[in-house]
Amino acid sequence: MTSLNSRKQQTGAVLFVALIMLLVLTLLAVGSMRSTTLESRITANRAHDTQQQSAADAALRESEFRYYNTGNLLEKLEPNSANCTNNNTIKASGLNKPCLIGFTNDTNLVNFINDPRTQTANVAWLTYRGTDPGDTSKIGLTDNQSARFNSAMLTFNCVQYGSVLEGNCTYFYLNTAEATDTGTASSVYLQSSHANTYLGLNN
Repeated sequence: MTSLNSRKQQTGAVLFVALIMLLVLTLLAVGSMRSTTLESRITANRAHDTQQQSAADAALRESEFRYYNTGNLLEKLEPNSANCTNNNTIKASGLNKPCLIGFTNDTNLVNFINDPRTQTANVAWLTYRGTDPGDTSKIGLTDNQSARFNSAMLTFNCVQYGSVLEGNCTYFYLNTAEATDTGTASSVYLQSSHANTYLGLNN
């Protein structure tokens, strides 16, 4: 027969083992919760970064889109600050004007190419509103988001002497876009380049 003292010892051992098992299960649950929380934050950050990239990319597309037509050639060759205001909307006729900016010297242009983040206050920007002339809303942007863009002429290549006076050359442009989220105080910058060949002001 089992004595009373032996039963008490066995009961204490079971309680001790149960407490250890409960502690282990608790630690596993807490670790799992932390892992799930971390994964959720990583996923949210990744989704946010993707949204920022998409907004900046959309602004780049509008910047390039404004060079597609052959009209307003002078506006595509000479910087005009009036073209970087919100009055410069997309036209249904396709005769759009780019936000072309200029630099006083090549050093400033190179600095802007290398790090537009530090040069934002020194250049003009045009607010992104999409390439649909019938919709001037902030297409594809969240409530805290905004996007803007500009472009700069990098160089040009003329076949004939004197063609540059007529605008009969191939011009190379740099497009820069910025997407900002005020909720997270973050910004994304993207750049692209394209070339356009124009037949001149008289054509």
